Amino acid sequence: MGSEVLLTLMIGALIVGILSGAHLAAVLGTVGVAFGVFGWGWHILPVFAIRVYDVMTNYLLIAVPLFVFMGFIISRSGMAEDLFAGTEILTRRLKGGLVVATILFGAIFAMCTGVVAASVITAGVLCLPSMMSRDYPAGVSLGAVGAGGTLGILIPPSVMLIFYASETGLSTGRLFAAAYIPGILLASIFIFYILIRFTFFEDHSKIANINQGMEARDGKSSEGWRALRAALPLFVLIFSVVGTIIFGIATPTEASAAGAFGAMAVAAAYRRLTWSMLKASAIETIETVGMIGFLIVGVLAFTSAFLGLGATSVVGNMILGISGEPIIILLTMLAILFVLGMLLDWIPILYITLPVFIPIVEQMGWDPLWFALLVVVCLQTSWLTPPFGFALFFLRGIAPPGVSYFDIVKGCFPFMLCQLLGLALLILFPQIILFLPNLVMPQ
Repeated sequence: MGSEVLLTLMIGALIVGILSGAHLAAVLGTVGVAFGVFGWGWHILPVFAIRVYDVMTNYLLIAVPLFVFMGFIISRSGMAEDLFAGTEILTRRLKGGLVVATILFGAIFAMCTGVVAASVITAGVLCLPSMMSRDYPAGVSLGAVGAGGTLGILIPPSVMLIFYASETGLSTGRLFAAAYIPGILLASIFIFYILIRFTFFEDHSKIANINQGMEARDGKSSEGWRALRAALPLFVLIFSVVGTIIFGIATPTEASAAGAFGAMAVAAAYRRLTWSMLKASAIETIETVGMIGFLIVGVLAFTSAFLGLGATSVVGNMILGISGEPIIILLTMLAILFVLGMLLDWIPILYITLPVFIPIVEQMGWDPLWFALLVVVCLQTSWLTPPFGFALFFLRGIAPPGVSYFDIVKGCFPFMLCQLLGLALLILFPQIILFLPNLVMPQ
């Protein structure tokens, strides 16, 4: 049986498994082992084991649980509440100010943890009740929580960027530096959309009531500024940790360890470091990293078989054969990522597509750093796309009663369009990505 037929059947089996509702890691592992044994025989099983062992012994990936732990410490210590209170004070006079504060909170909290789930859930728990209590539309409120939370996949210390560096050999520091301006760009587009919407398209009487409610709180401004000052050590910690990576002072693993220790030290300084909080943060970290590890085992089984059956040449030739125009080839690759993002988590998408895409990138002569950020931003968009956009399910879990899944999708849709606009700008103007890493870490 030809490679093309086997690869087609393999992808079909994967789609059927996903639609069956089975656990994604189990589907990937089962399909990978079944087609690997059928195509290569039983001697492919040691290949699976070797690939898993390579990931287990990858020094760079030690940074993942440490950054996740740092994020949970910050979230559970109350520093996140201080951060939101500060952003709320800064934006209180704007129409749609609480929604803007939610986006700002999501962008800043993304620097604390590279895990989207933690960002979305924390933003939902802290920001959503305030918006709902002041009659903000449920759709835009949930959309802002989702959009702000998904910035955690992009803004350093992004776990996805660490995995991307591990898989491709790119410098983690340069990837982190390249992600900052795109992250600020996307957050700015979100905020601009919110300001336009609440200035021209929302019920002005309701907006007036909201603003009056905010004006009534002006007597409590000092409390907000105290909260902002309380969050200042958090900013120092974040920029110190990421800065040491970008400027080559420390490796990501060393910086993540320092960040985890620093988060505990800041929590202790504010007398918020308790045994129960530390224990809960450690358990959540183990659960998160365990889920990632289980998924990686399954995806490595799948990709070992997928690539072993000739996917690199078959799929690569198909993409290159679509057109001779580089922009068409690029858009085709991004479209594949976008569609896969509707069905899969980002971890299997990276492991499946990068071995196929990287040779094409090299053949086309594109800057690998530029392409890397296009991939990350495209996959960030996938968190908000139905039917299996993971941020949509997180939002469904924290949505107020009476809000349907369709309402959440409808609320997130404008923010997804904003993300696509940001992606288009990054394609048209590569220096948005390349300026900062070329400035601070020239090759």
